[in-house]
Amino acid sequence: MAKGKILVVDDEIYIVHILDFSLGMEGYQVLTALDGEQALEKARAEHPDLIVLDIMMPKLDGYETCKMLKADEQTRSIPVILLSAKGRNVDQKIGFEVGADDYITKPFSPRKLVERINAILGQNSSQRLQA
Repeated sequence: MAKGKILVVDDEIYIVHILDFSLGMEGYQVLTALDGEQALEKARAEHPDLIVLDIMMPKLDGYETCKMLKADEQTRSIPVILLSAKGRNVDQKIGFEVGADDYITKPFSPRKLVERINAILGQNSSQRLQA
């Protein structure tokens, strides 16, 4: 049984593969999307437990995708981790303003990302149990 469903959204296919492998080894079911439009469709259809979202993508960037996810009643409670090469404080500030729950800069350690995901989902699971 999977620990949870993670939607990985990135237009760089090698990052999708790295995260698919790392999260799969950790016991997660991994869904993938290559742009923001696909991410919105999959999030609404599949209801993942968490979304790892790149910022710089074609069609719909990660900031706009996150904003739309957080505005939609169906997806607003899904935690979002922004994963981006944009590492300036202003970029992170924008990320949190659009509703991201965490912000990790590239290059990143897949192990550290998995640890952050485990922490967020562990925290959310206990919050759900208390509700």
